Amino acid sequence: MKEYTNYFEVNKATWNKKVGIHAESEMYDLAAFKNGKSSLMPYELRALGNVEGKSLLHLQCHFGQDTLSWSRMGAKCVGLDLSDEGIKLAKQLNFELQLDAEFVCCNVLEASEHISETFDIVFTSYGTIGWLPDLKPWAQMISERLKVGGTFYIVEFHPIAWMFDYTEGKAELNYHYSQDEVIYEEYEGTYANHDSKMVSKEYGWNHGLSEVVNSLIEAGLQIDYLNEYDESPYDVFPNLKNTESGMYKLDNQLYPLIFEIKATKK
Repeated sequence: MKEYTNYFEVNKATWNKKVGIHAESEMYDLAAFKNGKSSLMPYELRALGNVEGKSLLHLQCHFGQDTLSWSRMGAKCVGLDLSDEGIKLAKQLNFELQLDAEFVCCNVLEASEHISETFDIVFTSYGTIGWLPDLKPWAQMISERLKVGGTFYIVEFHPIAWMFDYTEGKAELNYHYSQDEVIYEEYEGTYANHDSKMVSKEYGWNHGLSEVVNSLIEAGLQIDYLNEYDESPYDVFPNLKNTESGMYKLDNQLYPLIFEIKATKK
């Protein structure tokens, strides 16, 4: 992965700047979180159910809200992220809330170099795999970190949604459904604060569902299910409308916004 080092460094610098902005944002609502509100969404809560007493590794955890929400539910959690500012804040929150989660700062593709234990659950969600150039080493790492019989779960924005460029505040079809070539975007603001003057500089890659599924199968995981949904729990794309369920969808919903995969290590 040495050929991607510059891309990862640019992304890390951007995410380090995002941490402070996101911690103050309405979307992350840190005050409510500190007062006990869970940051977890219906898809992952339904999929993983009762996690009490289980060990859980959370990949690409940002500043740890979901990790700490699982910890509040009784899981023994480890969160990891590329951003050292994110991990710093996650550790502060863990201490402040008197929880027992652990946090590791590293590239997710190098997780096995920093974490040797295996887990009952490996979890990742919402805007994670698009930062990775190749999913085969990602899936292999997941397999290495799972106990036999353990569960991997991902809930993620649908690859069709990433075919569009949103940097001008509208959806413009620009990218292939499964694109090997790197995508570079530079824009002002973040998904959690569009009014921020921060300039985001980001390198990403598009991965189709077949690539996600096949990488996991090749790494020795058995796919329990793959589901696709029209409703997103986050208002992060242009022209989304709030639904009766409290989620968001397009007025003219011609493609799914979310997919989820649950898999078991054989």
